[in-house]
This record gives sequence, structure tokens and C-alpha cells, in this order.
Amino acid sequence: MTQSVVVQVGQCGNQVGCRFWDLALREHAAVNKKGIYDEALSSFFRNVDTRSGDDGPRICKGKICSLKARALLIDMEEGVVNEILQGPLRDVFDSKQLITDVSGSGNNWAVGHKLYGYQYRENIVEKLRKTAEHCDCLQCFFIIHSMGGGTGSGLGTFVLNLLEDEFPEVYRFVTSVYPSGEDDVITSPYNSVLAMKELNEHADCVLPVENESLFDIVNKINQMINSGKLGSTVKQNSLVTSSAGSVKTLQEKPFDAMNNIVANLLLNLTSSARFEGSLNMDLNEISMNLVPFPRLHYLVSSLTPLYTLADVNIPSRRLDQMFSDAFSRDHQLIQADPKHSLYLACALLVRGNVQVSDLRRNIERLKPSLHFVSWNQEGWKTGLCSVPPVGHSHSLLALANNTCVKPTFIELKERFMKLYKKKAHLHHYLQIDGMEQSCFSEAVSSLSDLIEEYNELDATKGGPRTEPSRLKIAV
Repeated sequence: MTQSVVVQVGQCGNQVGCRFWDLALREHAAVNKKGIYDEALSSFFRNVDTRSGDDGPRICKGKICSLKARALLIDMEEGVVNEILQGPLRDVFDSKQLITDVSGSGNNWAVGHKLYGYQYRENIVEKLRKTAEHCDCLQCFFIIHSMGGGTGSGLGTFVLNLLEDEFPEVYRFVTSVYPSGEDDVITSPYNSVLAMKELNEHADCVLPVENESLFDIVNKINQMINSGKLGSTVKQNSLVTSSAGSVKTLQEKPFDAMNNIVANLLLNLTSSARFEGSLNMDLNEISMNLVPFPRLHYLVSSLTPLYTLADVNIPSRRLDQMFSDAFSRDHQLIQADPKHSLYLACALLVRGNVQVSDLRRNIERLKPSLHFVSWNQEGWKTGLCSVPPVGHSHSLLALANNTCVKPTFIELKERFMKLYKKKAHLHHYLQIDGMEQSCFSEAVSSLSDLIEEYNELDATKGGPRTEPSRLKIAV
């Protein structure tokens, strides 16, 4: 059995991470009724006997003693991490796996990357190694961070670089939350573009998520709840409300519901690693099958059913409808329309009582309406996990390597250039040691190159099939 480690950086990364661990524990509790430390649990949790300070299920004869998340929590403001440590999940995190400061990064990528990165480098490396040592077969690092803030974007991408240096063979999956155009952080376009350069160069797979899309989805869920047409109600122990279990909390903290959606994305993505299925998909296979060019590793994700997230009492979607939903723009976690853009490859990760024949039938049904690149017409990867989400019969996560991410990057570049042309707020960055103006020009150049690569692919859409140029092998 393989293990994965979650590295959550910054306020957003830690809040999303906290929701992920909460939902993962609930899911395992629903399946694992006997309290046995099994392979499914070992993929993301360690079993610790706190009396002897030793690890390992052998002490407890297979029984769960105390579960500790395979996680590293990093934030340069201690507020969110302290909140987690005072909350219901406090015992899940090992106090030795936390790195906090008090002053924060002031929404400045350079402070997070250049200042705190070098200041905490040894500490981060030591804790990463310690976490890796607890794994028998380390398969994957999941990094969760935001692009707009200082710690998430700066220190988050610094950790990504460290992982490549220290564990070059281990896959790096990054979940990046992108700011919306109405973001209240004035410097977020700078932070996002500077972080993008690092993601281009050091990540294996990036799952971009946009705040705007999350906000729209939460509004749709709320409309479903309030419309009353389907007699829908939120259960008191809803997964989207806080541990207090009151619906009022949902309205008071909109970010909780948004974070839940991202946590559910990770829950579905890792389900094959945690549970058995007739067609289990290895996490490494996602990168292997969906990333034909190293830099084009941005995967657009869509989740269905969306109301799983609010735990609303609505009848499950029909199976075929679920597949159709996954390709509609309403279910995408970024503002994008993959159906009218070019697919390089697509993965369908299905959970629940679904047959391989159902998968094949739906792929054949949807195929004619989707534009696949000429040299990868059969670019589908499928996974079947037999354990459905709690309270539902089935769910689907679609991951598409699709040129529809391009508008997100173009808009980001435009917002960056508006500030950069005026040299607005640059001095805040340039006063940090090691930060030069060339960092900005290199970052925007890297983003422009990425957009151009997508443009070149888009230009082939609908054209005649051409054989891709092969590598010339010297004999």
C-alpha cells in the first residue's frame, strides 16, 4: 500500500486541509466499523500509541490507538493553525509537524518565498523528511495553497521547490486556489503570476480552482436549499456546516462551504488510493496519462453531484445525467467551458456502484460532442472505486487537460500588467533581499509562453489529423 503526505500552506491551504481531514475521517468511519487500522487508513494516517510514543499497528494488534494525519501544516500567521489545534481535529495533527510564525507575509510573495523560505528552509526539510520516514512507500505529495496571498503563493511554491530537490522521484500534486477579479488583495495579481512561474517549472500536476467558481457553486447549492421545490433540507450533521452542526454557520462563514468543495475534490481524487475498486487508478497514472507536455500540467476539475457538498436531501442524479453534468460549465471548479475547447486527455474517477460498461457507454455517448486533439482521440483514463461518498450512491470527478484554462491565465496576465505598467506596489517586493525586478519580467514571460503553447494547440482544433513529430533517435 502506498502513502501520501499533505502539505498545507497559508491560511487558505490550512482551512481547506482541515476540511479534507474532517471529511476523510468521516468517510473512513462510515466504512471502517470495527476500528481496525487497515490499508485504507494507512494511506493518509499513521497509527500511534501515545503511551509509549512509538508508532505502528503492531502495539495495538491492528486496533486503532490514535490516528495522526500524514500532514505538514505551515503558516506564517498562527491564527488559523491555532484555531485548528483548538477545534475537534486537534488530536489528528502531530504538534511536531507544525511550522508557524506570528507576523504573516503581508500579502507579499517575496516575503513568503525569499524571506521566510530561506529562514525556515532547514526546519521545513527536517519535518518533510520526518513525515516521509513514517511512510513505507511514499507515492505523492499534495500541496494545498492559495495564489493570491503572500504565504500561500510565496512559501507554498518554495516548499514545492524543496520537494523537487529532496524527493525528486515522488509526484507533486498541487491544488491552487486562484483569486477572483474582485479580490480585496491589491497585490494578488503579482503574487499569482510569480507563483505561476514556479508551478510551471516544479509541479507534476496542478488542479487550479477559482474562488469565483466556488462562490457560484455555493450560491447554486443555497438556491436549491431555499427553493424548497424538491423538499430539500440540510441535515443537522451536514458535512458543509461546522462541527456545531447548525445551518446558521453556513451563512456566517461562506468560505467554509467553498473550502468544502475543494476538500471534496481531494477526497474524490484520493478515493482510489484509499479504498478498493474494480478499476483502481494509481495517482501516478493521472500525471502519466493526462500530461503529454511537461508544462501543460494544469487539469480542470469538475465534480458531480454538487449537492453532496451541502448534504442536501435531493435524490441522486441518474448515472447518465451525472456524466453529462461533469462536462457542463456549471460543474467546473474554474470559470471555463471545456466542451467548446480542445481536450488533450481526460480522466473520469467514478465512485460507488457503477460498472465498467456504464463508463464505456457514457464515454461513447459523449465523445462526438467533445473536441480531442488529433493525436490522442482515445485519450481517456478511467477509475472505479467501489466506496461511494457518505450518503450517496455514486459520484464522479472529471479531470480534463483542456485548453479552456487559457482564459483564466490571460485574465491573470492582464490584471498583472495593469499594475506592472504603473510599477504600482513594486517597492514592497524589491526591498526584500534577493528580489529583483527581473523576477517580475521572467514570471510574466513564463506565463506568456504558457498561453502561447495553449494558443498553438487551439490553432489545430478542427484541422486535419496530422501525425505528431517524433523524437529523432541517434543510432
